[in-house]
Amino acid sequence: MTTISLYLMALLYLAAGIMHFRYPKLYLKIIPPFFKYKEWINWISGAAEIILAIGLIIPATQTMAAWGIIALLIAVFPANVYHLQLGGAGMKIPKWVLWLRLPLQCVLIAWAYMYT
Repeated sequence: MTTISLYLMALLYLAAGIMHFRYPKLYLKIIPPFFKYKEWINWISGAAEIILAIGLIIPATQTMAAWGIIALLIAVFPANVYHLQLGGAGMKIPKWVLWLRLPLQCVLIAWAYMYT
């Protein structure tokens, strides 16, 4: 079960990272305005998700990748809050889902912590 969970997590972050490059407008909308260089932030966070996903499945880098995911989840939290403040940023996401996303970050952090 632990191996399945690990590969599921890697797949989740790989897909999320690819989405940053395929649909950048979705991510650019939810980066708070006080951040400069939104395109770079999107690119770096997407690349980080892809690299960390690959790192999770390599035993030698698994622990470091899990810590990286934890750091990334903390770093992107302001975007999740801003997304909620925008009411979904025109993405037709129910407000309750946006609220649920905030504590879900803690669940994702705990999940990544299992592999540290």
